[in-house]
Amino acid sequence: MKSKYDLDETDLRIISMMLDDAKTSYAEIGQKLFVSGGTVHVRLKKLTELGIITGSKLKVDFSKLGFDIIAFIGIFLEKSQYYNNVVSDLKKIPEVVSAHYTTGNYSIFARIMCTDTDHLRDILSNKIQQIEGIQRTETFISLEESINRPPMVIDQTIEKS
Repeated sequence: MKSKYDLDETDLRIISMMLDDAKTSYAEIGQKLFVSGGTVHVRLKKLTELGIITGSKLKVDFSKLGFDIIAFIGIFLEKSQYYNNVVSDLKKIPEVVSAHYTTGNYSIFARIMCTDTDHLRDILSNKIQQIEGIQRTETFISLEESINRPPMVIDQTIEKS
């Protein structure tokens, strides 16, 4: 998988280290890569300008805030022409945290977070299933998230270049 951007191994290692812990200081990254903190800063600025780095996020254990249910919703549309309107309506539901246009059985596969099963039932019955264009839904409740990680950018990119 050759990147369409002119990135070297140092760029990829910086990305990999920031994916592991975005709070790592430029000086610490520079020390590990044998470059200056200023070099790390300049390279991260370049990666941001190229649109490769698009921001940073805070990792939160939502179960400690009362969100004990993560569910995946397979959404069947009446017609594919409803896709844009359905997604627009899904965006208005705060519990919908991601949605993907997919191939296979479902037109849309969404992930929602709820406080409990009553909350989940309310979101499904009174919000999601009321959206015009949705024919039906299929719900999968997550019992445990076993893996949640970014891809191994450095190893995969260097091996294939």
